[in-house]
Amino acid sequence: MSFNKTTEESSHYEHLEKMSVSELLENINNEDKTVPLAVEKALPQIEKTVQKVVSQLKNGGRLFYIGAGTSGRLGVVDASECPPTFGVPFDLVVGIIAGGDKAIRRAVEFAEDDTEQAWKDLSEFNINQNDFVIGIAASGTTPYVIGGLEKCNQNNIPTGCITCNEGSPLAHVSQFPIEVVVGPEFVTGSSRMKAGTAQKLVLNMISTATMIQLGKVKGNKMVDMQLSNNKLVNRGIRMIMSEIPVSYEEAGILLEKFGSVRKAVESYLS
Repeated sequence: MSFNKTTEESSHYEHLEKMSVSELLENINNEDKTVPLAVEKALPQIEKTVQKVVSQLKNGGRLFYIGAGTSGRLGVVDASECPPTFGVPFDLVVGIIAGGDKAIRRAVEFAEDDTEQAWKDLSEFNINQNDFVIGIAASGTTPYVIGGLEKCNQNNIPTGCITCNEGSPLAHVSQFPIEVVVGPEFVTGSSRMKAGTAQKLVLNMISTATMIQLGKVKGNKMVDMQLSNNKLVNRGIRMIMSEIPVSYEEAGILLEKFGSVRKAVESYLS
């Protein structure tokens, strides 16, 4: 199909090598300022996606991200941060990257061109109709991602996508497309820049809004976060102190005993 791939259009800037560091930074920053406005235009699409994700997870499903290169890495990052932040099982949100985990650090040649591999990767998790799969691809043309969503559709597994081109092949195979049109990159075609930023913002929205809807936040606090370092233990103690009338030492004892802010507060109040 033919469509206008704006992420590949020539940069608005010429002769980048002749710019001073100050000019480079100012111009990159000017381009970056446009990204939140592009995300804003996609809020209705993001809302529909989150509503469906929440529905699937409440029904016992899981959220999967699939992508290649930068897009795949962003999905892996967002998925990996959900357990420590919200105290959910490590397999509730799963990030899969073309080429496997080794591709997180080093590009795997031609991994994104395999139209069959994404379904094979998803199948290792016994994916089913209760799950939800989001394909991430700035261009909207990545074969790995498109092939994965096509197979999901054939197996009645709901699908969404995050792309930065309007009317892309990926959006056409996605039941819940999110299209954040950021335009040409500062360095022509370098979609790790504005497109990557846009994808990260949308992923933040999807996972955070979903977890709040699932009750993993109380007030504005991460009451189910994992206590995996001293900073988070200290944060947990102060959360407890803000909820119930106890000293720092007493809050620390409660947190150690019950293992989470939520359980410590609920136990005290009961």
